[in-house]
Amino acid sequence: MRYLYSLLLLCSIVLWSSCRNDFETEPSTGNLQFSRDTVYLDTVFSNIGSSTYNLKVYNRSDDDITIPTIQLAGGESSNYRLNVDGLPGKSFENIDILAKDSIFVFIETTANIENFSNENQFLLTDAIEFDTGANQQKVELVTLIQDAVFLYPEKFDDGTTESLSFGFDEEGNEILIEGFFLDETELTFTNEKPYVIYGYAAVPGNRTLNIEAGARVHFHEASGIIVAQDGSLHVNGMLSNDQETLENEVIFESDRLEPDFSEIPGQWGAIWLTAGSTNNLINYATIKNATVGILTESNDGTSNPTLTINNSKIYNSSNAGLLARTGHVKGNNLVIGSAGQSSLSLSLGGQYNFTNCTFANYWTGSYRSLPTVLVQNYLETPEQIFVSDLIEANFNNCIIYGNENRELVLNERSEADFNARFENCLIRYNDFGFGSQGYDFDDETLFPGTIINVIPNFYNPQENEFMIDEESGANNLANPSTATNQDILGTPRGSSPDSGAYESIIFPEED
Repeated sequence: MRYLYSLLLLCSIVLWSSCRNDFETEPSTGNLQFSRDTVYLDTVFSNIGSSTYNLKVYNRSDDDITIPTIQLAGGESSNYRLNVDGLPGKSFENIDILAKDSIFVFIETTANIENFSNENQFLLTDAIEFDTGANQQKVELVTLIQDAVFLYPEKFDDGTTESLSFGFDEEGNEILIEGFFLDETELTFTNEKPYVIYGYAAVPGNRTLNIEAGARVHFHEASGIIVAQDGSLHVNGMLSNDQETLENEVIFESDRLEPDFSEIPGQWGAIWLTAGSTNNLINYATIKNATVGILTESNDGTSNPTLTINNSKIYNSSNAGLLARTGHVKGNNLVIGSAGQSSLSLSLGGQYNFTNCTFANYWTGSYRSLPTVLVQNYLETPEQIFVSDLIEANFNNCIIYGNENRELVLNERSEADFNARFENCLIRYNDFGFGSQGYDFDDETLFPGTIINVIPNFYNPQENEFMIDEESGANNLANPSTATNQDILGTPRGSSPDSGAYESIIFPEED
């Protein structure tokens, strides 16, 4: 009998539960709350999809509610797309939110600027409407659509993509990189519109890619610029009046314009100056968020540098800022900031002269085993070791610093010449005497006027801001006879110049 009562009780519970509506709701009364009143989707290029942004919708009441409609004000023709609580579309009906709960609305957009205006920028707006009539509430949507010049490899009918050949590997397989050669009409980048590059844009032999002051060059993932043998790259940036907008600098960065991507390393490939490229000039440029900022291989067989780079900044490279193999490079007022390995890596010999440069590595993205500056006259591969003469590596009035103890490493093999000299430099080098390679910084032949382990007082090294103040160890350290006439910001050096790319300033007081 006891079991019969239990069975009857269980059946009663099941029947009662089956008749209960657990999702009985009240209509929305227009009292929804939102995580923001306006969703700014930041700037995107024409015909390139935005990132996904989110809006949180709250039901703060004690009742379960139903929102009769959620829709884009622009209807089905809107350039925005929604996903409401897991459902994609542009309009939705009867969306439930439990008491004291919330739902997510995800927003994306893609727009063709040609459909709106002939201008280079167009402000795209719309709104998400919650309910209708007197209970209607709105959240505005705003996106800046920017026009650009798009450069990309050709897509063939068989599904393959135009590629550049780099010879064959040891097994006889052709080495291909997705890319294309720029034609005659594409060898001047102006500042009228940004340039967006897919794959590697190659400068043909005996041609020069000229990039005008104020130009903006953006790269998609695994993209970059390649300069072929006998080709040249001329970046013709100039000093900017506004250090916030950098209106006259040439800026190389990824095609992700959203603020969340502004400082993420490794978003694109490299500027690759291949063996035999010649007379490459870079003035007033910022190269950021690449895998390798600049890769230069071999020299062009002339007495002139293969690369001359002045008043420029390279930072947030996931591998190296400037990687040279048997290169011939001259740099003045150059800043190379944080990199996943070395900011400046000079291997397999070469010829280098750097004056008033700042090499500073405060990488925190992963473990870093290499120093800020690495100089060696060999290159080791799994199969063999290659050696080549380091004809010269002269560092005059430079800062070499970072967040590791030894930020300078000189690796020498006796089979080739090794000539390196550091004059009036500030270097971080803590040996601690644990059997590691040590250098005699009192040697006036190799390190004349150089000091070690004195704080440079960078303004904000974690953000790659390497200005120095009057308390810096680099203050008045430079040799006036070899210093550049002015610093990277155009400030005259004077009779007692500072080492590094920046003359010292009084830092602004923090709010």
